Amino acid sequence: MSIARRSWLLALLVAACISPFVAAQETKSDVKPEIKPNDAVVPAPRDAGWMKRHDSFNERVKKGNVDLLLIGDSITQGWEGAGKKVWEEFYTKRNAVNLGIGGDRTQHVLWRLDHGNIDGITPKAAVLMIGTNNSGSNSSEQIAEGVKAIVDKLKQKLPETKILILAIFPRGASKEDTKRKVNEGANALIARLADDKQVFYLDIGQKFLTDDGSLSKEIMPDLLHLNEKSYRIWAESTEEKVSQLMGEKK
Repeated sequence: MSIARRSWLLALLVAACISPFVAAQETKSDVKPEIKPNDAVVPAPRDAGWMKRHDSFNERVKKGNVDLLLIGDSITQGWEGAGKKVWEEFYTKRNAVNLGIGGDRTQHVLWRLDHGNIDGITPKAAVLMIGTNNSGSNSSEQIAEGVKAIVDKLKQKLPETKILILAIFPRGASKEDTKRKVNEGANALIARLADDKQVFYLDIGQKFLTDDGSLSKEIMPDLLHLNEKSYRIWAESTEEKVSQLMGEKK
């Protein structure tokens, strides 16, 4: 076989090997990355224990006499524990109902609102604080979308109720905490939901922090959940606004 023919066959072989690779690369580059749906806005229930507490809320609201709602996750549920004494002082007289469940994310609250938690009642005001449990898996934008979906649902089902959105509370020891930063980004977007007619926004986060942005275990023992001292900070810092939204005379 001549040298020229051998060179030609070699070139042909190399081309045959390279072509599929090039084609695969071109095909791969044409494939658009999958965009995952924002689960923070997709209503979802949880386990049996969660459902039991959810059902207890439905039984309570069926009895009526609900003038104030507090809606959220374990931080709100904690009014029944570390915050119990403060709750009795500030909220029992207001016919308040605690709609907080530990571990809840925005999508779980959405599901609850569609399955009885606010049916048949017309509270004067509702205080909402939710989203910190989303901060490990959702972006600030996604969390804000989840909160917006909740607010829209409250407006739809409780058109006469004033809604007070609380900024997601600070967490972690310092302002460099990753999840705290996610929450802060969400808060900046959540603030835009206020129309100062039916929906209001209040950020009391600084009340829990030192001047340099540190969070003390004396305020939140695990740097997330509240104790009696911090529940009092919550109640006192929101008292004026809650009273105003409930139409109380001072």
